[in-house]
Amino acid sequence: MKLEIKNLSVEIDKKIILNKFDLNIAPGKIHAIMGPNGVGKSTLSRVIMGDERYHVIEGDILFEGTSILKLRTDEIARKGIFLAMQSPMEIEGVSNQDFLRTAISQKKGERVGLYQFIKDCEQATEDLKMNRDLIHRSLNVGFSGGEKKKNEVLQIKLLRPSFIILDELDSGLDVDSLRVVCENIKNYMKENPDTSLLIITHYSMILEYLKPDYVHILADKHIVKTGDYHLVADIEKNGYSKYIENTVREDK
Repeated sequence: MKLEIKNLSVEIDKKIILNKFDLNIAPGKIHAIMGPNGVGKSTLSRVIMGDERYHVIEGDILFEGTSILKLRTDEIARKGIFLAMQSPMEIEGVSNQDFLRTAISQKKGERVGLYQFIKDCEQATEDLKMNRDLIHRSLNVGFSGGEKKKNEVLQIKLLRPSFIILDELDSGLDVDSLRVVCENIKNYMKENPDTSLLIITHYSMILEYLKPDYVHILADKHIVKTGDYHLVADIEKNGYSKYIENTVREDK
């Protein structure tokens, strides 16, 4: 099992966000989590990455059979877990290139050769149809929303994680840019068939490109419905209300 979330309950500011949440993601599988606003979808990604603002009341998160709950974010990242954030951070004075080279060196535990690194950067930016000048600018500073999201995928291509979380990657991307980033992610997963992917989204278009094996609806602090890709079409047609209403009736 690649990632196993067991009976996870999480709070922030004394408010329960996730309650008895369970999810298993096997190697090579693509899972999508959908649901109304404010139900805890992004919270889940932050808890997986060790965000200290969130307090885990009970439960556990296992990666490759080992708990990661007590690890720092950098330790979790070095294990091969990558979060493409909904709103990527901006760091003035740290070039995109320096950030990437340092991150790769820390993951590998050795200094990355400059020639090979530059070669890999050039190929990755070409694949993503990115302006090469962006690699030399301060990290995400002055980048458009689409450029920031492409930069997240650039990091995936160079850091080579084995478990990827896409937190609303489609937000801020136009149709052409979404197609490009999804093609790069699909190609990455073909080249690395044991890589697992967790997609958090409101929209169906990214799922049309990436075709998840499982689609989960998150509501009332836990998963209320799991299906295959066809569940997306039902959500598009009927919304979430029938699944939420069914959950309320069952709770009664």
